[in-house]
Amino acid sequence: MAEKTGNAFDMQIFSRLMSFAKRYRLYFFIASSSTILLALFSVLSPYILINTVDDYILSKDKAGLLDYTLLMLAVLLIEVLLQFIFIYFANWVGQHIIRDIRSKIFKHILQFKMSYFDTNSVGKLVTRVVSDIETIAAFFSNGVFTIFSDILKMFAVTVVMLFLNWKLALITLSILPILVYATKLFQVAIKVTFQEVRNQVANLNSFVQERVTGMKIVQLFNREDIEYQNFKEINDKHKKAHVKTIWYYSVFFPIAEILSSVGIGLIVWFGGGQAIQNSGISVGMIMGFIQYAQMLFRPLRQIADRFNQLQMGIVAGERVFKVMDTNSSIAKSGSIKAENLKGNITFKDVRFSYIKNEEVLKGVSFDVKSGQTIAIVGATGAGKSTIINLINRFYEIDKGSIAIDGISVDEYSLESLRSQVAIVLQDVFLFSDSILNNITLKDENISFKDVEKAAKQIGIHDFIMTLPGGYDYNVKERGAMLSSGQRQLIAFLRAYVSKPSILILDEATSSVDAQAEQMIQYATETITKERTSIVIAHRLATIKQADKIIVMDKGLIVEEGTHLELLEKEKGYYKNLYDKQFSLDKAS
Repeated sequence: MAEKTGNAFDMQIFSRLMSFAKRYRLYFFIASSSTILLALFSVLSPYILINTVDDYILSKDKAGLLDYTLLMLAVLLIEVLLQFIFIYFANWVGQHIIRDIRSKIFKHILQFKMSYFDTNSVGKLVTRVVSDIETIAAFFSNGVFTIFSDILKMFAVTVVMLFLNWKLALITLSILPILVYATKLFQVAIKVTFQEVRNQVANLNSFVQERVTGMKIVQLFNREDIEYQNFKEINDKHKKAHVKTIWYYSVFFPIAEILSSVGIGLIVWFGGGQAIQNSGISVGMIMGFIQYAQMLFRPLRQIADRFNQLQMGIVAGERVFKVMDTNSSIAKSGSIKAENLKGNITFKDVRFSYIKNEEVLKGVSFDVKSGQTIAIVGATGAGKSTIINLINRFYEIDKGSIAIDGISVDEYSLESLRSQVAIVLQDVFLFSDSILNNITLKDENISFKDVEKAAKQIGIHDFIMTLPGGYDYNVKERGAMLSSGQRQLIAFLRAYVSKPSILILDEATSSVDAQAEQMIQYATETITKERTSIVIAHRLATIKQADKIIVMDKGLIVEEGTHLELLEKEKGYYKNLYDKQFSLDKAS
């Protein structure tokens, strides 16, 4: 969360955001140049008006009036053209910059350790990547460029007014200190409220994302009314944060409008008095100064709103850069390319903790030989799934070493290591896409023929062809159109076509129906053949044929051996587990 300060402006964040514009120097220059020209041309219209009224209207010179009217029209057309150039290129630069920032932050998030996602809300990350970056776009289009344009216009107007009549100019400018002070107070107050708004937006996104994703649980446990009340509370906080910003707007803009009207009134009062006395101020001069005053006060009233866009962009920038500056990536110091691994795995005194000083693995050591199928069993929380998360470096160990083919996993390049390790998880995640794309993950090196051949080899081609559209069937979000067993089969095929050297199956046959289990058992036998495989299972009947079974309890290996060897151990941990499951199966 960005620190809440009363500072109206953060130069460090501003500079960092502006650094993204370097790539688009030409278009940035075009947008900036158009603002300068726009400021210069905007002061011409009142000046032409002064001359038109004094020299041609009052003297009733129709020919001169026509010429000056056409001149004013030409100036107006040039202003319109410059306005078009300014709006187009300012927004063009803004959209290209946020595309670059969004790509950079998303690429950065893709490299995060799993531990980052364990402790950070997905909804808040979505807010950073989507809505916060959209706010940064407004920082450029309605913030930086527009403020620069308004300040230039105000400066040009001030210079021209002083040149035309310094007394009327000072009368007009006398209102500015009060208006500037009010604007400053508004800017400082509004930044804090905008930070609160962004906080509440992130909380709202996070809440909705989690409840929609877990809607089945919400309805299953009759939580609809409770979650609705929780949503109302968060929604109310969001409303209050916005109402606070509205309150500041409703106070500032009437004050700014009154001050502007007072300034124009002073021009009419002083200038009209001077005109009556023939003291060198003409009617045209008064009309021109009224226009100049409006040109001076209007940007100043709007500049507060523009500055809000700037501040919102800076607040959003703080949040986005906080994610971009988060150092939560697995070290990629390894340079050895993992290719055609034999699959020999060695754990030596491995210690690991998700939370500091709360060890999950307490000195685990074991060996897996090439081509072996190793099963890991134990109670929930024993550390089984942690082991598989460490093999492909989802997490980094605290102590000890993990080696594949005698080389530490740290020495392999991360991408090549993970390309050689395939995992089939208990909770299969499928994207809202076709079955084919969920299998290949759009890897151009995997053809449709490869997928079809692999599906036939592991016995699930016929099942896929029963679906509408076959391999083109869209499984919708998280694979909602498929049963858990069907999703599991797709995950098996996804692992198989990647041709891994090491295969990991995490509770792959739990919570599936009998028919799906038979298909999964056949698929398991096919894809584990002559390949190093690690199988984690609660159902011990599925691992009888494993070359070795590792039994874990509370982060330690308590037994090792084949199924038959472990059953021979009287009062052994594995025998106790097996007898309990066997008796339950028999009773059912």
